[in-house]
Amino acid sequence: MGRTALLYSVIVSIAIGVLITFSAVQLSGQPSAGSAVRIDNDDIGGVVTSTEGPEAGVWVIAETTDLPTKFAKIVVTDDQGRYVLPDLPKANYNIWVRGYGLVDSPKVKAAPGKILNLKAVVARNEAAAAEYYPAIYWYSMLKIPDKSDFPLGKAKSQDHWLAGVKTHGCISCHQLGNKATRVIPKELGEFKSSLEAWQRRVLSGQASEVMMRNLDDVEPKRALELFADWTDRITVGELPKSKPSRPQGVERNVVITLWDWATPKAYLHDEIATDKRNPTVNANGLIYGSPEDSTDFMPILDPVRHQATDVKVPVRDPKTGHGGHCQDQHADAGAIAVLGNRTHLEKSGQRSQSDVR
Repeated sequence: MGRTALLYSVIVSIAIGVLITFSAVQLSGQPSAGSAVRIDNDDIGGVVTSTEGPEAGVWVIAETTDLPTKFAKIVVTDDQGRYVLPDLPKANYNIWVRGYGLVDSPKVKAAPGKILNLKAVVARNEAAAAEYYPAIYWYSMLKIPDKSDFPLGKAKSQDHWLAGVKTHGCISCHQLGNKATRVIPKELGEFKSSLEAWQRRVLSGQASEVMMRNLDDVEPKRALELFADWTDRITVGELPKSKPSRPQGVERNVVITLWDWATPKAYLHDEIATDKRNPTVNANGLIYGSPEDSTDFMPILDPVRHQATDVKVPVRDPKTGHGGHCQDQHADAGAIAVLGNRTHLEKSGQRSQSDVR
């Protein structure tokens, strides 16, 4: 994997569905001050240091492809840079360090039952460090219309506009501000400007109608101009004004376990493992995924055997009403008008979403 492929892809929800489970418990491997790192036969532990000394509050990541599906576990170092990756399935792992102020360290191979001390790599400059910031730090650089500009389109106030590009918009499920969204990927095509690229971008993918509907709520022309300006400023080197802090306190006791499941072309939107009213139901049982607008099968994960399978679902009854993210198309008309319309896309040799379905 590339340097952003693990932690960033966990939150971005593109291509491969990823399941995250959290265990907010005190680890036996986070010992009291002054004690040595203790591990069992199914653990890997050690100390993380850099040229600046012990590195506290950084992530140690273990990843393997030896199991039936790709598996990873992530823990956080304590004040003295110590870590323990607990209860690892028997496999060979690539282990590396990631943290704010660092860049990813070289991957080291190891197996459970070993003490493994790791060398963290301090970022050479602020720009290199910022590549690892959470997406929201980059998204905070988006300029917003002044209060005096409202009403603006359907947005009656600045708060209404912000809700449309944040809480009630795509950010409720996805990481706007990650590398894939804050820059224009070359795969999207060649464009004369970032504005033209953004106009094309929001017409792409299974959820294009929803994106256009959300844009229609925040005045599409103004919103796209601001997104284009955001991309342009990042392209020339502007960085987030704020820096994220490293995990503190009980945050350092969190263990993250991940499996890659479904397929690279499926969009896994939700998963369920139990009944929220009775969380003990289906303990250690199968986990069922729900792809959104992307495939006709249900992905299934066995977290004990680390196996991913799927079940093909019946064709959807066209008489069934829409719900959730699926919306009718009338709200798209205003957005389409501003986006240069589908005729422009056809003349430029780029197909609109309706053409590729």
